[in-house]
Amino acid sequence: MPVLVRSRLRTLRPRRPAVETLARRILEAAGESGAELGVEFVGDGRMRGLNRRYRHRDRSTDVLAFPMREAVGPATLLLGDVVISLPTAVRQAAAERWSLDQEVARLMVHGVLHLVGYDHERGEREARRMRRKESAVIHSLGRIPKLFEEQSAVSSQVPLPETLPLEGGGEGGGEAES
Repeated sequence: MPVLVRSRLRTLRPRRPAVETLARRILEAAGESGAELGVEFVGDGRMRGLNRRYRHRDRSTDVLAFPMREAVGPATLLLGDVVISLPTAVRQAAAERWSLDQEVARLMVHGVLHLVGYDHERGEREARRMRRKESAVIHSLGRIPKLFEEQSAVSSQVPLPETLPLEGGGEGGGEAES
């Protein structure tokens, strides 16, 4: 199950093997161990443009998911792409007092769950169902590896737990979208 990792940023470079391994673990936990996935890291400006173009919301967001299996055409192993705004992830990690790696893992889980059909915007019942699945997947991941070559001063100076909390970090300000 190939995972393609791309980054449009110069300040924080992803450790591709670590991101790929984490993505494979997330896909397995989501029941898609044979799927292919794209993970892209962008800045707030690029994310705002994508959000405006595809969701008609003229603001940046933390994560967007672009499913491929909903597209017309032949069946594909490509599940889709998860696009993450690293500047937003850095801010959210600092606000939640956990590491950037943990926040990016949470956003990857959130994006992959959107790709497999979960959607918190369909109503409160579906939002609860998605939060439960996110918690289960995050719990199954255990320790999150170091995902970036260079961590920002903001996220590296905060004392952080080894794993993400299973409750309470969820949707925050509602920025996680697909």
